[in-house]
Amino acid sequence: MISLISYYADLAIGLILAFLLLSLLVSGVNEGIVRLLGIRSKFLWAYLRDTLDGAETADGASRLDRILDALKRLGRTPRTPPTQAVSPEEGRSRLPASLVGVFARLPFGRDPRPAFSQQPPPVESPPLAAAAGSVAAEQMTAEQATAAQTTAGQTGQATAAGETVDPAHPAGQADPEETAVLTVEPAADGAAVGAAVGVLPPDQGMSMAELLHERLQEIDHAKRGRTSIADIPPARFAVAVMEIATEHGGVEALMRDLDALKSPFSRPLKAVWDRASHDLEAFRHGVEDWFDGEMERLSLLYRRYVRWVIVALGLVVTLVFSMDSLEYGKTLLRDNAYRSAVTAFGEAGPQALEPLREQCEPGQDPYACVTDVLSTPAFVKIFTHAPVSVTMDAADGPAWGWHGGDWWQRLTSPAHWPGFLITLIALLFGAPFWWDILRRVSGLRTRTPGSTS
Repeated sequence: MISLISYYADLAIGLILAFLLLSLLVSGVNEGIVRLLGIRSKFLWAYLRDTLDGAETADGASRLDRILDALKRLGRTPRTPPTQAVSPEEGRSRLPASLVGVFARLPFGRDPRPAFSQQPPPVESPPLAAAAGSVAAEQMTAEQATAAQTTAGQTGQATAAGETVDPAHPAGQADPEETAVLTVEPAADGAAVGAAVGVLPPDQGMSMAELLHERLQEIDHAKRGRTSIADIPPARFAVAVMEIATEHGGVEALMRDLDALKSPFSRPLKAVWDRASHDLEAFRHGVEDWFDGEMERLSLLYRRYVRWVIVALGLVVTLVFSMDSLEYGKTLLRDNAYRSAVTAFGEAGPQALEPLREQCEPGQDPYACVTDVLSTPAFVKIFTHAPVSVTMDAADGPAWGWHGGDWWQRLTSPAHWPGFLITLIALLFGAPFWWDILRRVSGLRTRTPGSTS
């Protein structure tokens, strides 16, 4: 009975350890892809750009965005109604809304991250400006063009009426005082709306997201010329907003200008400011709590996209190693039975060697066969079904072997498919799950600070 329990304990530990190592491999490959492409950092700053600077213009999409949109339209079934075109007033989101967007448009499209700077945060920040390529910047440009046309039309009408015709004093030779009067008058009439509320064009200041990065760049390091910040503590975000508001003339002035930029951040900022009853300390805590909730929501959205990548990577790892869980479990039990037979051989003598001859190749020395099997337990054999394998020889060193034919035969054999499916499902639980199960089954304890055991 004790021996039977030992067999099943070895089976459980062997399966758990195999799933743990393969899960660690899947997690490592996924983390390597995410870090190489900067997906986590780009995902965060795409959200911050949308929230702080507003939507980007629909006509500012990159070539990759247009290709992906065309592929989506081709893959849409005839019964599906066509998606309504994005209006110029609303723009489009920088945050991807599909798995293809996360791992195609986000890493290879337009980078939403601010440029990296080696300089420390300046004492005085530039003024707030509309973000380049945003809907607010496009509308500001259109308003400035309209104001210029209006001013030119008024000047032309006055010239036609003979009110300001002065052949000896043309417009190009106007005094500075006259130029200042002509510049201020349109703004007083409401033509230059952006300048009246303290918002500048993109090339004359920084956007809200860039001002935020300016206060975080002391903890930043470069990644292809862009910021690599992928996590912002909520307390630091709240302090950064307070610093920006202080330099901008107060919280109310900042909210007014954000509203002029059509920034989605102005609405929660107003709600927090009203709930805090204009108390700065309560306002800071309110912004911190709001940003903490937003990061939790963003993390859930990110994990939902990454889950499908884990599925794809788990399938690739399962097929590459052709890991059949059912076959592996049987091999573990057979390995234990084989070891018991070897133990009986040591106690009973040479007559116990006969049952072991079936496990060895014809003509092979049984003693060498026993040594070889004991040195390659079932756990090691799970990595021998890959297309390429390596064996260690004491005399010749490592030897590489190609087993593409056997590997393909295993993949195309329906008898292995249930075992492949079980392995794939097991890998979806992740390495932390299997590590916790291994600790519980084996009795391992995690040492905590102050423990003596």
